[in-house]
Amino acid sequence: MRIRLDLGIASTRAWNSVPAAVQIVVAVVASYAFSHYVLGHSVPLLSITVVISSLGFGRDARPRRVFDSVVGILIGILFSEVLFTLLGSGVWQLALILFLTLIVARFTSPSAAFAAAAGIQSMMVMLLPNPDGGVLTRSVDGLVGGVIALLVTALIPRDPRAIARRDAGRLLSTLAESFDALLDGLRSGDEPAASLAVERLRRTQPLVDDWNTSLDSAISISRISPFLRRHLPALRHQARVLQGLDLAARHLRVIDRRVSFLVRDGVPRPELAELLGGIARGIEVLGASIDEPARADEAAAILAEIAPRLHPESIVPDAPVTETIIVLLARPLVVDLLVAAGRPADEARALLPEV
Repeated sequence: MRIRLDLGIASTRAWNSVPAAVQIVVAVVASYAFSHYVLGHSVPLLSITVVISSLGFGRDARPRRVFDSVVGILIGILFSEVLFTLLGSGVWQLALILFLTLIVARFTSPSAAFAAAAGIQSMMVMLLPNPDGGVLTRSVDGLVGGVIALLVTALIPRDPRAIARRDAGRLLSTLAESFDALLDGLRSGDEPAASLAVERLRRTQPLVDDWNTSLDSAISISRISPFLRRHLPALRHQARVLQGLDLAARHLRVIDRRVSFLVRDGVPRPELAELLGGIARGIEVLGASIDEPARADEAAAILAEIAPRLHPESIVPDAPVTETIIVLLARPLVVDLLVAAGRPADEARALLPEV
């Protein structure tokens, strides 16, 4: 079973990498063809390695990230070529040039990948035979590869929306599972169920971070790509939903810890379960608006119906403080979700009753 699972994960990973592989192959062929046939460089190795190193298979395919990689690589090539011309070849020259290249790269950018790319390319300059056109020929090849990598990022972009949607689905699925356990704990007074919800909610922050990275990449690529620019409004809506769900996960972690402590007495609390169940429904519809933006109004309507009831006396009259706190904690949660659904913050807060 584990082998089948590993094969399934590997197959999915390979299939999801097809667009990136196609993009890299197209860029490599274009950079090689330009350097070899147009510029006449017999072995334009660096034009190819610059493309592969700068594009890669990372989740973050933002043009800025590609640009930073290209600049780092070109710094490594040019800097090492200048030092190679001045100092010549040898073991101590190799060590000195690598050290200086890494220091200059770290001074230029805080990115560790930037410094690594610069160091790798500087070593290729030191170890490869001198090209026919002179030492600086490799800098020209690197520049060709960098320019083509940036052009391909804009003109033959990967579809970053698919990655963002998958990341959104993972977060929404985890939130739904957490709500299921939380509601079970409240309905039956089951402390282990509430504790399970706490464990599940602890997994949400890495999912939020992944979604934030992929969505930022999708927005950045869509801004410069003439083929994806029409998707910018939907992506900006998704960014608003992401912000709301990020805040919701934070609120829920606090609420769930309170609930986990509260239900240790084994007493069912159906009123609180009904309240949080309505919020869960609002989150579910808000998540569906990622693919169907019109459903954001439906989510706002669900949450707007809940907001005026968020007074302890309305939900749990004459209840102890431990239960009223749950209702009070739900107030900022509902406001943040209403904002994510498109309501102005002042309007969302105005729906809350005075406490």
